[in-house]
Amino acid sequence: MRISQLFGKTLREDPADADTSSHRLLIKAGFINQLVSGVYSYLPLALRSLKKIETIIREEMNLAGAQEILLPTLQPEEIWKRSGRSVAFGETLFKLKDRRDRDLVLGPTHEEVITELVKGHIRSYRDLPVNLYQIQTKLRDEARPRAGLIRVREFAMKDAYSFHSTQEDLDKTYDGMVSAYQSIFSRCGLDVRAVDADSGAIGGKDSQEFILLTDTGEDEIVLCGSCDYAANMEKAQSNIERVIDDTKGGLKEVYTPGIKTIDALSKEFHVPQTKILKSVAYVADGALVLVMIRGDLDVNETKLVNYLGAQNIHIATDVELREEGLIPGFISPLGLEGVRVVGDHSVVSEVDVIVGANREDYHYTGARHGFDFTIAESIDLNRVQEGHECVECGGKLTINKGVEVGHVFKLGTKFSETFGATFLDSDGTEKPMVMGCYGIGVGRILGAAVESNHDDKGIVFPKAISPAQVIIVALNTDDATVDAAANLLYETLIGQGIEVIIDDRDESPGVKFADADLIGIPFRATISARSIKNGNTVEIKNRMDGNDQLIHLPLDDVGKIIEAVT
Repeated sequence: MRISQLFGKTLREDPADADTSSHRLLIKAGFINQLVSGVYSYLPLALRSLKKIETIIREEMNLAGAQEILLPTLQPEEIWKRSGRSVAFGETLFKLKDRRDRDLVLGPTHEEVITELVKGHIRSYRDLPVNLYQIQTKLRDEARPRAGLIRVREFAMKDAYSFHSTQEDLDKTYDGMVSAYQSIFSRCGLDVRAVDADSGAIGGKDSQEFILLTDTGEDEIVLCGSCDYAANMEKAQSNIERVIDDTKGGLKEVYTPGIKTIDALSKEFHVPQTKILKSVAYVADGALVLVMIRGDLDVNETKLVNYLGAQNIHIATDVELREEGLIPGFISPLGLEGVRVVGDHSVVSEVDVIVGANREDYHYTGARHGFDFTIAESIDLNRVQEGHECVECGGKLTINKGVEVGHVFKLGTKFSETFGATFLDSDGTEKPMVMGCYGIGVGRILGAAVESNHDDKGIVFPKAISPAQVIIVALNTDDATVDAAANLLYETLIGQGIEVIIDDRDESPGVKFADADLIGIPFRATISARSIKNGNTVEIKNRMDGNDQLIHLPLDDVGKIIEAVT
């Protein structure tokens, strides 16, 4: 590949709308070009890297026993309605009609389609297990595309689906896929953490995300500094510090004009926020639900949605509250009738607390759970905070930013029961297949690799997914000797199976060196009039070692040159 003929040019200035390092560098280096928000064209250098990522994925999937297929992007909406995910995906789902006015969707994932396919081919337990995968374009109408290839609306994904006769068999394949994923990310140069995760709209019992820790990530990851506990914020649990209470003043109604917030109540009564109960009202599938939680904590809405099994949920508006006879800012579980109340574990009976009085400008002090009010439903609903105790070892938890690059799920029988995907077991009974699914974002791996492998000069590609192994920088190209030497080395390395890019442009050394660093090819080989004069040598620089040290090798010693760049 000759840069003089390469489609796509590097930029001298940073793109104005780039919000992460990978976004900025992939545009600046001429790898991607945005068509509309969240939709990109992949230029030749990017496509080279993407194909290498796909090859690594295919090798590991095949080694894990999965078989490659290709499923349709265009899907009937009816199967999404049958699974209930037409509602769960909501506006993220691209919908359209064909010329016969039939409702269709553009597939964001393929659980429905693969289950329909497999149920027509599996009859007996002898046909199981089966593990099928594809690398295919997915489309999701993301509300806020961001970070270049990290959050997009059109993207390539490897999704695999396994079908089993027993849960134990699923567990075995699941563990094998986790190992395959770890190998994929390691080969792509990514240091990822497997963390417990919420299953979201995909569904299922257990799931894990593979997270690249980076300050520019949009996911919050909870890690323990003393053990291996790791979970995303939606799933994370903690041991919160218990409040010790020595005040037993009894229930008392107090006039609190205009005081509606936890912070204002804490200041007014000179008590910590742990001594106040926060009332958070939601409307879940049209019904009002009141959540009680300690004043210093926040509600983890994912935990709440999962517990309620709700499809649609939002914070209740003041109008919705008043329609139910509740006073915004002064809501209380005391004397409440006809409204479902769910409490976080932080609501304990041993502590006198301040709560609303369900009366304008009034609160109660000295209220006690189990005495003055009772919450029948008590579960873990709080959002983990920095410094909370680990549920496994008691160590301190930290909150970190990260990018999800893969996700695996134990789906169980959710989809197989819905679509009638059954098999005859060895005892002759008909049973639903047990399913797992496993996803990797191909483009997201590229974005994540750049996010974690760059410096102030540009991209520093891991060798396995770099567009090429070597970039030859030919200086003084008007010198026939230099030009001939550079082209001979170019042809020789290609003949030896080395992937090479040659910068044969009529540009200054500064421009060529800057572009070589920006593009991030692992090794730079420089040939100039000076190197020819000084013993007919080539200067080799390792882009990955973080310094500008050069080694000088004879141009006619191809073996040493190959050894230096491989």
